[in-house]
Amino acid sequence: MSEPEQVETVVGESERRNTSPFNQFKRSIFGLPVNVVVSIGQKKLSVAELLKLKPDTIIPLTAKIDDPIELLVEDRLIAHGELIEMEDGAIGVRLTQIEESENG
Repeated sequence: MSEPEQVETVVGESERRNTSPFNQFKRSIFGLPVNVVVSIGQKKLSVAELLKLKPDTIIPLTAKIDDPIELLVEDRLIAHGELIEMEDGAIGVRLTQIEESENG
């Protein structure tokens, strides 16, 4: 199994030299952590069903095991992907499609 591509961000030399307030703002927020949610499916349950949940309960989803998954940031769809198994046994996501930005 090949090693998945690691995400790395590079800031250009001209960006580092630009001391405009907007560029300083961009640099200050560039490293902020953002939660990325990987969604494999949803299921609506009633409160009564929720109260009956216990260990070993199986909640069936409509998604199939090899269906595309969704990546969301702040409830906004940013990409689709597929689940993969990493070399260490962890689960990873291989991106298959990046959604177009509404801002261009």
